Amino acid sequence: MAASDMSLAAAAADSYKGMSSDNIKGLVLGLSSSFFIGASFIVKKKGLKKAGASGVRAGVGGYSYLYEPLWWTGMITMIVGEIANFAAYAFAPAILVTPLGALSIIISAVLAHIILRERLHIFGILGCVLCVVGSTTIVLHAPQEREIESVKEVWDLATEPAFLFYASLVMAIVLVLVFHYIPEYGQTHIMFYIGVCSLVGSLSVMSVKALGIALKLTLSGMNQLIYPQTWAFAIVVGACVVTQMNYLNKALDTFNTAVVSPIYYVMFTSLTIMASVIMFKDWDRQNPTQIVTEMCGFVTILSGTFLLHKTKDMADGSLSMSMKLPRYADDENGFGTEGIPLRRQESRI
Repeated sequence: MAASDMSLAAAAADSYKGMSSDNIKGLVLGLSSSFFIGASFIVKKKGLKKAGASGVRAGVGGYSYLYEPLWWTGMITMIVGEIANFAAYAFAPAILVTPLGALSIIISAVLAHIILRERLHIFGILGCVLCVVGSTTIVLHAPQEREIESVKEVWDLATEPAFLFYASLVMAIVLVLVFHYIPEYGQTHIMFYIGVCSLVGSLSVMSVKALGIALKLTLSGMNQLIYPQTWAFAIVVGACVVTQMNYLNKALDTFNTAVVSPIYYVMFTSLTIMASVIMFKDWDRQNPTQIVTEMCGFVTILSGTFLLHKTKDMADGSLSMSMKLPRYADDENGFGTEGIPLRRQESRI
């Protein structure tokens, strides 16, 4: 009987090998990224509000924020966070790195409560705890990184029929949103701005991961810069990031930060994990128990982000208003929190 117990214990030990050194590096970089990105949401929001008070708001097509130092401070903070995130994808699978973005939601919500006076309900704290628990669950059960020795291997994965179908579907949906729905509904329905950011973001993460792997291999002595695939991935990253930043600015300028952050996180993370599973076949290296545990962790994170969103509405108003209309609150200058004269709000009623 004792021998049987020992064999079971040995089997359990063999089934769990712990986190690899690469996964640990990815974890540390991902956590650092979340801190910087979470803070950048607030700084950029302050810059957008200040720019909107003296110029044309980003939400209605203005670019006056480009002359605002505070917005650039937030942008630099976000760039630092994205660089850390970029490096994290070079070491760890997307299914581990991407959910760590939940921490940026917590930081953003807390700073919005302190700096922007966007109230955080007591249950919002519970939402933050759920995000942490879910992220921890995913980290502990994440797959080991796929062994790749050339950027050509990543290109082969990206050009398989399944991922080509996914990428084509994403681009078709983005074009429909940009040219048909956003001109008419972008100012009143947050899902269209965030939808474009999230869909394009899932492709950008795959390209970022490919580029990160290429740079990691190059620094280790295997030059990948001689391959055209590396530069193709770099072009895709540039185009996707510019698109994401443009529509994220519009979303932040039009809607409440405490609403934008969780919705963006949920959609972006879901689509990125889906893209990674299709392209890098993360689940092929895991057993059903690990996959189910990861999904439970992800659902826990979704529950936390929903709770943060819901409790924001408990503090500020009804759910329907937060999802469909920008919020405006009086300030000492007679402007709304988004830098819009209050008479414009009254004219909508």
